[in-house]
Amino acid sequence: MPNIAQNLQHAQAAIDAIAHTQKVELIAVSKTFPSALIHQAYAHGQRKFAESYPQELEKKVAELTDLAIEWHFIGNIQSNKTKLIAQQASWVHTITKLQHAKRLNDQRPAELAPLQVLIEVNISQESNKQGVNDWQELIQLAQAIMQFTRLKLRGLMGMASATNDQQLIQAQFQQLGRYLEQLNTQGLGNFDQLSMGMSADYPLAIKAGATLVRIGSNIFGARTYDN
Repeated sequence: MPNIAQNLQHAQAAIDAIAHTQKVELIAVSKTFPSALIHQAYAHGQRKFAESYPQELEKKVAELTDLAIEWHFIGNIQSNKTKLIAQQASWVHTITKLQHAKRLNDQRPAELAPLQVLIEVNISQESNKQGVNDWQELIQLAQAIMQFTRLKLRGLMGMASATNDQQLIQAQFQQLGRYLEQLNTQGLGNFDQLSMGMSADYPLAIKAGATLVRIGSNIFGARTYDN
């Protein structure tokens, strides 16, 4: 069994050592891990957790109703699952299509605060990854999302290439930061969030300006497939 308390402490210390005065929030990626481990992490101060599968999110929300968790959805969005996401999550990091944004807006319960959302950008330009692919696509989607009253666009999310080439990873994260700066110069709003960096590359992401880092295996242990 992983030592959740120790792993959280190490992860937060590592983030703080790199970030210095920069504000960086740790999102504990709990997908595929049991609710019991989330409970342990919560007991040691972690409040933000991320899931990738709508039905797993729904199950864990029901199992952990006694905890004031801020749930982040970081998986690929499917149209037939948007209602679950809109009802259960506080944040969605992976908007890539206007139709998904519209469904999330329309299905967000009126009694809940607007859903905090990020646009996913395919910074690696890999065909097996989701995300908008260029500036024109990004600005059009951002302008459209800004019209929805039940969504609040906060910034961008990206996943770097799975490679040992640190210069390439750094360049991809820096590109996402430049896109955020460009959005802000358009006068659409004051976007303030960059969700980038996972267990293997979060130090590079923080150096490139990440405000949200998504860490799973360094906290909960190895998965049988991804992290």
